[in-house]
Amino acid sequence: QVQLVESGGGLVQAGGSLRLSCAASGRTFSSYAMGWFRQAPGKEREFVSSISGSGGRTKYANFVRGRFIISRDNAKNTVTLQMNSLKPEDTAVYYCAADFNTYITAAMTLAGVDYWGQGTQVTVSS
Repeated sequence: QVQLVESGGGLVQAGGSLRLSCAASGRTFSSYAMGWFRQAPGKEREFVSSISGSGGRTKYANFVRGRFIISRDNAKNTVTLQMNSLKPEDTAVYYCAADFNTYITAAMTLAGVDYWGQGTQVTVSS
């Protein structure tokens, strides 16, 4: 069992930055890939970014590439999503996710996620 707790969401103006964090507990942190997904009102949950168990591989959705940076600290069991140049269309609930099967490739998919956090709201005003 893995518990994931997100923090760092909030309200920011367009062009601003936010930093999301996710603290994990329950199993060896480096044994699973970590990622972020988001869900806007009326839309399906979608992949944002992921990172392998070692931190050596990262993946990004095209719509955040160059603006968001994912990182992890295996000593502190945390994963962070630094979000820069935020746009109103980034407004969504952001979910932290863990996936044991992709701990090497970081190729996380919605269907493959083993554990979810409770979500944190990010609102970007125009």
